[in-house]
Amino acid sequence: MNITPRQLDVLVAIRNYRHLHGYSPTMQELADQLGTSKVTIFEHVGALEKKRVLRRSKHKARSLQIIAEELLPDENRTTKLPLLGNIAAGSPIEAIENREEIDLEQLFASRQGVYVLRVRGESMIEDHLCDGDYVVIERRDTARNGEQVVALLDSGEATLKRFYRESGGKIRLQPANHTMEPRIVDAHRCRIQGVVIGVLRSYNN
Repeated sequence: MNITPRQLDVLVAIRNYRHLHGYSPTMQELADQLGTSKVTIFEHVGALEKKRVLRRSKHKARSLQIIAEELLPDENRTTKLPLLGNIAAGSPIEAIENREEIDLEQLFASRQGVYVLRVRGESMIEDHLCDGDYVVIERRDTARNGEQVVALLDSGEATLKRFYRESGGKIRLQPANHTMEPRIVDAHRCRIQGVVIGVLRSYNN
């Protein structure tokens, strides 16, 4: 796509916000996220509209839509890694090269769609979700008791916790860290954005 690096930052920010929240950011939210002014965001959005990459309704605050057919650069990468066989975690066995591949996109496939978030903090450390890990999220707006969820509070805060329904129309967002207290919120103040279906960890960071 014939766009500048800063315009690409705007597109990626819009896409990521829509993945997490289910709707588009406002111009002010984009400006805050990218550390620039609202006027500058309007200029970038206007340029992207002229290039037919972005569409928006003039009188709606959350109407930004990416309409370009091309994938964004970070979406146009292989998700395949070589699978060389099995390795025992108990008695030693020979690791045999099978010349297969494991496709991460296929491994975590879901009809609802999936996305990835980076874990920050240690509120889920006892579930073995560490700071810097990547959690694979299946997009869902409901969850079962005990599932690890991405919960969006009406304050705009998104948090990763275990989900439990309580009496009186309450929801308990339970950290997996005995030093932290659960959060009890009204059900109507909490939206489920997805459920954890996998975790990725790199030891190079």
